[in-house]
Amino acid sequence: MAEARERAGLTVRQLGERTRIRETVIERFERDDFSVGDFYARGHIRTIASDLGLDPDEVLRQYEQENADGASPVRASAVFRGDVGERARRAPGWTKAAAVALAVVVVVVVARMLGGSGEKAGPTAAQLPVTAPHAHERQEKGHDRKTLEEAFGPGRVVVKVTTRKPAYVDVKDAKGKEIFRGTLPEGKTTTYSAKDKVRMVIGDAGAVRLEVNGRDLGTPGRDGQMIRRTFEAGGPSPR
Repeated sequence: MAEARERAGLTVRQLGERTRIRETVIERFERDDFSVGDFYARGHIRTIASDLGLDPDEVLRQYEQENADGASPVRASAVFRGDVGERARRAPGWTKAAAVALAVVVVVVVARMLGGSGEKAGPTAAQLPVTAPHAHERQEKGHDRKTLEEAFGPGRVVVKVTTRKPAYVDVKDAKGKEIFRGTLPEGKTTTYSAKDKVRMVIGDAGAVRLEVNGRDLGTPGRDGQMIRRTFEAGGPSPR
């Protein structure tokens, strides 16, 4: 949505005036922060997408895929379509909410007992393992993983990102192929590698610390500042 807004030549304030959505909410959405709640997030996403000329249904599908773990089981769209039956609508609000919450807890517990099939997929092939106290990566059986040292070489770019608070990042290679897009949790250290160039969009520049080909670049910007950077094989070349 941030890219679509920029292509339209709109500031966050102008988009807020057009859609009557608060600027702070739009800024949080562009950083993948949907803590306003699933019900309001869906309505605002549909409004923003329509105003920017995007397909609202496609944007909502992407939102569901990336936020499946945190979404409310009874969604606003289901309420408006009337998918919740007459009996459910007549039930007391708090009783229904408590029943839904209990059902979610039971499903989560059972899923974890059966092997945690609901866990998100691990790092992409372009992400390299990092040895750190908070690292979540596991060594896969039968698959050799590259070490950080192997990534250094002619034509390779290695970018290490360490977060001091949750931060949205979008990482692509020289041809525009996506390596990773999402929100990194607080205290996470992740390494990305690509040939020739690594292009990055960081939703909160003050939330991360960067290291490129072994060179510590520190914090690339201010808290809340969204930045774009391109790092080339010859060394950091931000723009």
